[in-house]
Amino acid sequence: MIRLMSVRIRLILASSLMLFTELTLIRWLGSNLLHLSYFSNIVLLGSFLGIGLGFLLAKADRKPPMWFPVILAALVLGVLVFPGGVDRSGSDLIYFTAVSTTRTLPPELTLALVFIGVAAVLVGPAVMVAQCFFDLPRLDAYRYDLIGSLIGTVLFAIMSFFGAPPMVWALVITAVTVALLPMRPFRKSWATIAGLLAFVVMLSIGTFAGDIWSPYYKIQTLDQSGTDSKGNPYTATIVIANGVPHQAIISLDVRLEQEPFYGIPYQRIADNGGVGDVLVVGAGNGSDVALALRNGATHVDAVEIDPRIRDLGVQMHPQKPYDDPRVTSYIGDGRAFLRQTDHMYDLIIFALPDSLTLVAGSNQLRLESYLFTQEALEAVRSRLKPGGAFAMYNYYREDWLIGRLAGTAEAAFGHKPCVDTYAARSAVIVIGLTPEDQKCGIPGTNATSVASVTGPAPVHDERPFLYLKDQGIPTIFLVVIGLILLISFVAVRKVGGPLRRMAPYADLACLGAAFLLLETRAVTWSALLFGTTWLVNAFVFAGILIVVLLAVEVTRRLKTRPSRPIAFGLLGLTLLIAWLVPTTWLLALPVWARVIAAAVVAFGPVFASNIVFASRFETTDDPTGAFAANLLGAMLGGCLEYLALIVGYPALLLIAGLLYVGAFLLGPKDAKLGLLDAELKV
Repeated sequence: MIRLMSVRIRLILASSLMLFTELTLIRWLGSNLLHLSYFSNIVLLGSFLGIGLGFLLAKADRKPPMWFPVILAALVLGVLVFPGGVDRSGSDLIYFTAVSTTRTLPPELTLALVFIGVAAVLVGPAVMVAQCFFDLPRLDAYRYDLIGSLIGTVLFAIMSFFGAPPMVWALVITAVTVALLPMRPFRKSWATIAGLLAFVVMLSIGTFAGDIWSPYYKIQTLDQSGTDSKGNPYTATIVIANGVPHQAIISLDVRLEQEPFYGIPYQRIADNGGVGDVLVVGAGNGSDVALALRNGATHVDAVEIDPRIRDLGVQMHPQKPYDDPRVTSYIGDGRAFLRQTDHMYDLIIFALPDSLTLVAGSNQLRLESYLFTQEALEAVRSRLKPGGAFAMYNYYREDWLIGRLAGTAEAAFGHKPCVDTYAARSAVIVIGLTPEDQKCGIPGTNATSVASVTGPAPVHDERPFLYLKDQGIPTIFLVVIGLILLISFVAVRKVGGPLRRMAPYADLACLGAAFLLLETRAVTWSALLFGTTWLVNAFVFAGILIVVLLAVEVTRRLKTRPSRPIAFGLLGLTLLIAWLVPTTWLLALPVWARVIAAAVVAFGPVFASNIVFASRFETTDDPTGAFAANLLGAMLGGCLEYLALIVGYPALLLIAGLLYVGAFLLGPKDAKLGLLDAELKV
């Protein structure tokens, strides 16, 4: 028997490895399989299945399996050799990419294979974590598991902050895995070592090729030469994000010649004393900033969410717009900036803010989702000076999206905007603070006299799915969810044997599903309140882990556990408060007060639910089976999250509430949730 201190250290290391590997797979797979970043939730669900299977496989008297590095290396090799991706087409759900996948499978099958591959990798670290549960009191084990998870999360966030490449991630995974290797002759660990070495080598390829890693994308650059209409040669630097051409760093004259719609907003605004103060959201490499300066802007606030893309513009843009003393650059979320600034502008521009990834921990929330709701454009209107105007332009892909955005502008400003449409469904939408502040229908141009395009109704903050045409769940998601549930059922039945092992813990499965919905609600709500940046996301996930750890510590120190009605009553109260507190009230608060209020409202149910879970988990006869049931329930919660596409994010609290009712009804009928002493051994 390993000494208890050694078990605790091993548990922290194994849990850190498990979380860090999960985050590595989410980032690396999403950046190397085309379009997978739009489906990153599939990787998360695969992680839940793998961890649950690992807990079901764990045995107290069996040495931990160390074969997972071989599977990890095989998964990476498969992606490098067959780099296809998720092929997306259709008009009901828009993805911003002009790239088609080659040598690829049907999207549903691709996502199912990714799901299986991720699950297979996570089984190994999960078994190492689960085996420590046999040598520790239940809540002690859960406590150190949470500490390890927190360490893994914080470590990955720090690496994201400093732009560490995948080679560094692979070295961290290798070092922790080697530290966890059983004490045995080296020859018995050769496969593990070989898998780790292959993994490090493969993840180092991009680093030596010059890939840049931002907190959101793998960024590559490609130089292209050409000649303008006068025969003058030029060089454009194409910025490729996650395998998709995303931006071009190019001379402003060439830009306007090739894409004249960039200059349209300055033709549509009334002459109210010059351009003046300009806000550019989605400033990117700086082309839109340079154009504002050329048109006479006296000051430009340039907001860009990705620091690496902004840095490329600083270094490489021919006009050097970020070096101009009239420009102030900000790294952050555009909606959050509008809320935080007290500056007023003559012109506000949304300059092609189209992300290629999701906010971590959500299945459909993109980085710019809260930027195009009706509430967001109302915030834009409130930041305009008298005589000011707002413009947005992009390659919108579908006519209905142009119509939706034009309708959103009309709903926010109270009158119709100017709409210019061009080839490839590119469009420019300009609207003045009043109808007199915009100029539509100029003879000899493409301008529409008023917005005559039509589209679906505007989206709102509670359901910010701009790119989803109809209120429903797309077929691809329904098929993938069905495949995931089928694969999970077969895997659990094969690995765990008869389902009756987990039958006594159906309430823990409900708790897991509900907790995942609480986590999703916290992530999306915080993104609305503070921005969709990776930093906000990292703070939310770290905060959730800290609150869960706090709940475990409180439970461990209670002399007697709360009765089930009291514990669930407290949980119900926190859910009711979270449901009743209006987001608009929080948005009106100063930042410091908003942080405090949001933490109390969002983390209150998280704390209460983990008082319930910790008290219940302490009394289980089969800790690994119980924990597996909870994790597999969380995977089910990840599938239920797609209901937000129909009912919106706030309604996830209601669904979570129903699951907690189910947990109450299915749980033990004892007067107390926990009847055992805190020092009980498994």
